[in-house]
Amino acid sequence: MTDTPTDSLPPIGWVQKYLLRLKRRRLLWRSFRSRHQLTCLNDQTKQIKPGNILAFTTLRNEITRLPWFFHHYRALGVDHFLIVDNGSDDGSVEFLRAQSDVSLWQTDASYRASRYGLDWLTWLQMRYGHGHWTLMVDADELLIYPQHDSKSLHELTETLDQQDRVAFGAMMLDLYPKGPLSDQTYEPQSDPTGTLCWFDSGPYRAQRQVPMGNLWVQGGARERMFFADRPRHSPTLNKIPLVRWSRRYAYVSSCHSALPRHLNAAYRGPGGEIPSGILLHTKFLPEVVDKSKIEKTRRQHFHDPDLFGSYYDAIGDSPDMWTPDSVRFDGWAQLQQLGLMGKVF
Repeated sequence: MTDTPTDSLPPIGWVQKYLLRLKRRRLLWRSFRSRHQLTCLNDQTKQIKPGNILAFTTLRNEITRLPWFFHHYRALGVDHFLIVDNGSDDGSVEFLRAQSDVSLWQTDASYRASRYGLDWLTWLQMRYGHGHWTLMVDADELLIYPQHDSKSLHELTETLDQQDRVAFGAMMLDLYPKGPLSDQTYEPQSDPTGTLCWFDSGPYRAQRQVPMGNLWVQGGARERMFFADRPRHSPTLNKIPLVRWSRRYAYVSSCHSALPRHLNAAYRGPGGEIPSGILLHTKFLPEVVDKSKIEKTRRQHFHDPDLFGSYYDAIGDSPDMWTPDSVRFDGWAQLQQLGLMGKVF
């Protein structure tokens, strides 16, 4: 028997339920209004067919990652990509316009003011994603799940449908190299896990938040390296990247949490017994050293950028994140054995 939608969520009262409903409606309304900020550069949405799996992404200056990003997600079975470019000037736009399965929009509006791109993507999900299994990922995230090398996303979502699940959760796993970040080499056509082949197997901690019932997972390499003195400010590692979308749904904070709140029951964190995956986080390619200096100046990535200046500075110093306790990445079976993702098939 599968889980009921709320069996892992803390109960809330009718007032909180009403306020969450209002919150969801406000998020949908602001997303609807944000459509005016988008200029369509390449509309190929007529290709979208019933049953297609759609990927939604906001990006800026990711030309280094894009070749493998598309290789990975096409191999998994994504049928169409809907992408918002936020002012790239590195060739990303030209690359994206040349892809036959990409519909592309562009905006120079504030990433931070758009809820870090969520308003734009929620509008596109409202318009094109209703009824589809939709994947929301960043350009530096590669979704994997048990048997992903032999079972496509269509097979995964068919299994989720059979189990009456409408969402699929994942933990973001930071990958990093051995040695100073800027000393590494990376060829854009290659698998980034060849360069970023180490990770922290723990510790990770998780707790449920009230009233939305969203999980809050923290820990791992970024906390160890950059937030050891303030762990509560370390990055949130849980996401709900794959959802059978409804135009009534809305992500609240990236895809860390969503409304209606039953969507948040889709993930129980490391060691959970329900189906889940891993988002391999490839942030720490050698280019991150220079990018961190730029992003510190742009001040677009955090609610209070002043609190995270030291984080950017530390990355800009090109640290060596490796320790003798680091674990070499060896595929999905290893991560399942470590309890970092749950069984699916």
